Amino acid sequence: MADVTESPFRLAWRVTEPLHAMIYFVPEAAERYAAFGIRPMDGYFASRGAAFGPVGPAIVAATFYNFNPARVARALPAVWSKASPEQLLAARLEAADAALTRGLGAEVVDGPEIAEAAALARRAAEKAATLPHGRPLFAAHAALPWPDRPHLVLFHAQTLLREFRGDGHVAALLANGISGLDAIVMHDASGQSPAGFLRGSRGWSAEQWAEAEDDLRRSGLLDADGRLTEAGVALRAHVEDRTDQVTAVAYRAIGEEGSRRLAELTRPLSRAVVKAGLLDPKTLVTHSSRPNHLPESDR
Repeated sequence: MADVTESPFRLAWRVTEPLHAMIYFVPEAAERYAAFGIRPMDGYFASRGAAFGPVGPAIVAATFYNFNPARVARALPAVWSKASPEQLLAARLEAADAALTRGLGAEVVDGPEIAEAAALARRAAEKAATLPHGRPLFAAHAALPWPDRPHLVLFHAQTLLREFRGDGHVAALLANGISGLDAIVMHDASGQSPAGFLRGSRGWSAEQWAEAEDDLRRSGLLDADGRLTEAGVALRAHVEDRTDQVTAVAYRAIGEEGSRRLAELTRPLSRAVVKAGLLDPKTLVTHSSRPNHLPESDR
């Protein structure tokens, strides 16, 4: 449940996020990656990392933050022999078009509410684009061309705002001495994700996970049962607050009223996306035996 004191800026990001996050789950994406002979999880690394160009695993592991670098290295750079970054960026946008049209309906994607929401989100994203410093994954995406149709403008704008927030979140984690593995162990310990999902989807071994848990216990952030202590809860809240602070500058471009309006416009759209199953990881079972990326605060 959202905090009752949630700021309009955070509200706008949270409510709109499913319109971007669905791209990590929908079969439309997996099918397009498969057309190149690319498995869904490899397609995730490649399509999200494609904004950097045909890079190797190091920059993707660094900016995605909580994935085991060895898992990233199984996808990159080998995937570029199957498809170019430009092809995968186009495939992701095509998948977003098809999935949002399926989930929302053709009349809705061309409707006035989508157009108004897209205009608001784009203003916030374009403000963020003037402040790329220290945000490499965001900066790479901000250099991509804008699509034309309103529902794809909204998708791209939310992609930029997600990566803007995400890079700021990584900075907050680093400033508080929380590694990528620590972050997802603590997220798992909060009870906000399916048990065992994060370790498997991020490619960490049971031994690596257990070692991180032991380190967090010694730091007083986990208890003997593997749950967050009061100190652990407080640290996660501090990181989220700091992330909100360094993200707010983008939403100030539309102000509190504009942020509330964006949330008002996208709430029914995001609910429709959820109802249509576009955020259900089980839809990928027929496409891959590997779990895909769940959107969550720790990248």
